[in-house]
Amino acid sequence: MNSRSRGMPLAEAVTLGLVATGAVSIAIAALTGAVGRAIEIFSSPVAVSMPVHDAEVPALAGAAGVASAEFTESTVSFETLDAGVRWLLLGETVLPALATIMVCMTLWWLGFSLIRQRAFRRSMVPVLATASLSLIVAGMIAPLLGGIARAEAVKALPESASDMFWTFLVRLDASPIGWGIALALIAAAFEVGRRMQRDTEGLV
Repeated sequence: MNSRSRGMPLAEAVTLGLVATGAVSIAIAALTGAVGRAIEIFSSPVAVSMPVHDAEVPALAGAAGVASAEFTESTVSFETLDAGVRWLLLGETVLPALATIMVCMTLWWLGFSLIRQRAFRRSMVPVLATASLSLIVAGMIAPLLGGIARAEAVKALPESASDMFWTFLVRLDASPIGWGIALALIAAAFEVGRRMQRDTEGLV
């Protein structure tokens, strides 16, 4: 005979509701930021953050207590920039934004499922797996697209100025990849939990 499950305590339901609402808010902010950046990229002039090397800070040259001071990044506003470079810059912006939206939507769906006390529903595993894949792809591909875009942008600079910029540099942040792998493990755990729940229900 199936026992009737009790409802979730109000405090837990409110907490999960706040988490789900916060996730949706972050997703909207990520989407808004990506759209704003896309408008900037396809406008003129377009500002591009360019990594530099061996660029000293004249104001601190010879200052007491300062061993050395260098710029590591400079914002260059291009009046004209190839469409291909703009699309690469857009990809660098959009991929992390999409990954953020996917993770936030996953948190929303998980919170909603927990409120309904149906965490191990069949749709949870593919949702978690999609969020995991989006994080890994964004962490690996977005920096590569940005590196290629900036390498092409350097070619558009005068030769006298291009020497201070890296001809090709990929700044890889491993944290999204690590979070993506962690989500993949969580997806596997949910799949095991779903099977155990199905087997348990079959015994009742």
